[in-house]
Amino acid sequence: MSELARAFIPGLELSRRFYREAVWPLVREHFGDITHTAARIGGGSEVLGFDTARSADHEWGPRLQFFLHRDDAAMAPDISAVLSTELPREFLGYSTNFVPADDGHIRTMAFTDGLVFHRVDVTTLDSWFADHLGFDPRDTVSTLDWLALPTQVLAEVTGGAVFHDGPGELTSARSRLAWYPDDIWRYVLACQWQRIGQEEAFVGRCGEVGDDLGSAVVTARLARDLMRLNLLTHRRYPPYGKWLGSAFARIPSAATIGPALRATIGAITWQERENHLATAYTAAATSHNELGLTDPLDTSIRNYHERPFRVLRAERFADALIDSISDPEIRALPRTGSVDQFVDCTDLLTAAPKARAVTTRLVG
Repeated sequence: MSELARAFIPGLELSRRFYREAVWPLVREHFGDITHTAARIGGGSEVLGFDTARSADHEWGPRLQFFLHRDDAAMAPDISAVLSTELPREFLGYSTNFVPADDGHIRTMAFTDGLVFHRVDVTTLDSWFADHLGFDPRDTVSTLDWLALPTQVLAEVTGGAVFHDGPGELTSARSRLAWYPDDIWRYVLACQWQRIGQEEAFVGRCGEVGDDLGSAVVTARLARDLMRLNLLTHRRYPPYGKWLGSAFARIPSAATIGPALRATIGAITWQERENHLATAYTAAATSHNELGLTDPLDTSIRNYHERPFRVLRAERFADALIDSISDPEIRALPRTGSVDQFVDCTDLLTAAPKARAVTTRLVG
């Protein structure tokens, strides 16, 4: 084991101790026992519990959000200045100084004098929610609010850890966003089944005309959609691509569906791909029936109309879920789903105003 691996401290534990042993003692010494919330939420592999020693090479280290009450917002620059001047240069073996590197990443850098360019974000919940979510979840959360948030963002705001929450507002907001309201969940599930239904016949059709590469690409897309579907079925917000497989591996159905998906991706012929996908489809359909959100649906595999391609006809599950939605306005929405079900552009999904604008055009 390398020296780095032996020294590694998971980021949430590092940040928790950084707040308790370094940040809060300094703030309390200079500003008194002020009302605040301290947490590590938002972007970063440690927030989802996926960080390793490799994560420490950029944009990782002793960092957190220090939320002031809105009445104390004017204190933020002074608190940041005190931390820059008086924080230790190193904490538990990790530098507290973050600077931009030539490759565009932000890295922790050791130094002997000068200010600490820390990543203790001293702000308010008002500002943080506006910047990261585009709305304030302490108020009513609308259908648009839910659908304009990528599941990665929902995982980031409800994951991580809260180290102290004097007012209790962040804890309450996180609880409110912990999972979709029932009708929204049914709608998002339906749209995920719809995606599968739109392409499940293409694995065989591409293969039949000699497009083996196209068949393999469609198969990989379907495997990804099945992983996201199963996470949604188990009430887990699917993270973005880097951590999708890691999150999927943690849910109960991964033991059944995972081997089939791995075999599907590794298959040589389109017929083998269809066979392994059929196993995954049946398992996913069985999990759906176990939810009890709709009447039980037939989980058997059948031909695609008169063509010899093996499919589940996943749109049946989408139809049943839509029919089960009680709110007529949600039931009438186009079957596009949440923003990351119909957009696959990182620059858009990581910009709350853009994601919200695109979603608004679809759902109003």
